[in-house]
Amino acid sequence: MKQADVTRCPWCGTDDLYVKYHDEEWGKPITSDQLLFEFLVLESAQAGLSWITILRRREGYRNAFSHFDYKKVAQYDQKKIDELVQDASIIRHRGKIEATVKNAQVFMSIQEEFGSFYQYLYSFMPNNKRVVNSLPDMKSAATHSAESDAIAKDLKKRGIKFFGTTICYAYMQAVGMVDDHLNDCSFKQG
Repeated sequence: MKQADVTRCPWCGTDDLYVKYHDEEWGKPITSDQLLFEFLVLESAQAGLSWITILRRREGYRNAFSHFDYKKVAQYDQKKIDELVQDASIIRHRGKIEATVKNAQVFMSIQEEFGSFYQYLYSFMPNNKRVVNSLPDMKSAATHSAESDAIAKDLKKRGIKFFGTTICYAYMQAVGMVDDHLNDCSFKQG
């Protein structure tokens, strides 16, 4: 696809990192629990912040959280948490860092119960499939759905932190459970 022929969702603007994320990742279905955990960490860290802030620190998160190895993260102790609170390559919010450790533990218990985190997530989706929304413009984009409400509520009950329905919906968009590319976007998968 030639650059002149490309139409993108306007939210990514012209920032190279945002454009690359939009073109190569956002809305593409992810089945790997490892990647699903990565986005769980990143989306939880984003609560109250802009997504570009987190994208710019993604490598810092990758290094700080054992390349998103949830089995290792689940074992982090207070000493490791104290260390991460001093790490300028991530958002140094103690509550979010502690939540990441707890979220890794819950993530693993969900895997045990459902076989995979992917299977758990899609159990909330209509017919266990992704949703492709028809969006003529940004004003018609949602910030939550019945599915994100249900997932966020269930995850909260299980102990997941920093993952309300709006963050959950952003997560669903990021991991391709929902395709919210605008109708005229060259990257809409349909």
